[in-house]
Amino acid sequence: MRIGTAVIGLLALAALAGCTSPTYGGGGGGGGGGGGGPSGEIVVGNILFKSAHNGSQNPAIDTVAVGSTVTWTWTSTGAVSHSVRSQGAPSFPSSPIETGDGKTYSVTFTTPGSYSYDCAVHGAAMSGTIVVR
Repeated sequence: MRIGTAVIGLLALAALAGCTSPTYGGGGGGGGGGGGGPSGEIVVGNILFKSAHNGSQNPAIDTVAVGSTVTWTWTSTGAVSHSVRSQGAPSFPSSPIETGDGKTYSVTFTTPGSYSYDCAVHGAAMSGTIVVR
């Protein structure tokens, strides 16, 4: 019986350890922050990323609380393809390359850090940073 209890304890610890990494959603409609504070909203425009919180663009810089969901929304992009590509560490899964207005990509950040990203099509010409506190 002690071995069974020890195994259950180890499984519980492993599950808790997994709670410290970011969770990700792709292509969803966005939504509010996950209890940690305000969500981040980034416009993916024609060769620009623009923060809805402070208006900064290229690089778009946004600060959100741990647990917040950041949503990138393709707006006025025409027929030009764009993506959200994580750069460096810490990182998050990158979006697919998308064409067309109204596309969205969301990530919930559960670990503090400074997350850099750019567009896989346009590189450094489109860049941003999400600071998670």
